Amino acid sequence: MTISMYEASVPVFSARLKALSSVLAAAEQNALDRKIDPQVFLTARLAPDMFALARQVQIATDHAKGAPSRLAGREVPKYEDNEASFADLEARIAKTLTHLATFSAADIDGSDERMIELKLGGRDTTLSGMQYLLHLAMPNFYFHLTTAYDILRHNGVPLGKATFLGSR
Repeated sequence: MTISMYEASVPVFSARLKALSSVLAAAEQNALDRKIDPQVFLTARLAPDMFALARQVQIATDHAKGAPSRLAGREVPKYEDNEASFADLEARIAKTLTHLATFSAADIDGSDERMIELKLGGRDTTLSGMQYLLHLAMPNFYFHLTTAYDILRHNGVPLGKATFLGSR
């Protein structure tokens, strides 16, 4: 059985971004409830050499919009990376979800052998679509998604696995 590149990408990115939106909404409400300036959460990081929450969300959405675009042979939309509030991050997620909704299985299925060219660490790299999706885009997406969740949990936002998975 072959994998559907569409099913392995667009619905997964969409579901996880919807869950991330719920995580961010819970964090914003928690900041209000605890009378914490939302900037405390937005600029929080797990370690001094790691990106802050806002940047984690930006990078997660970059992978979610970039992977299907590259697999379909489309231009990757460029975002400003200037989000400074929970509302801004929610708008970025919504914009990414709208972009994801423009893809169909016909756009992406069969892209497993399409050669994807990109710069990694300043070097030109070429990967097959399957390699790119499963070994670069998805792991990076999940890393930044999970790190965003972990930053908020570390800062006392009462989140659980169900919220992370989007089942609540």
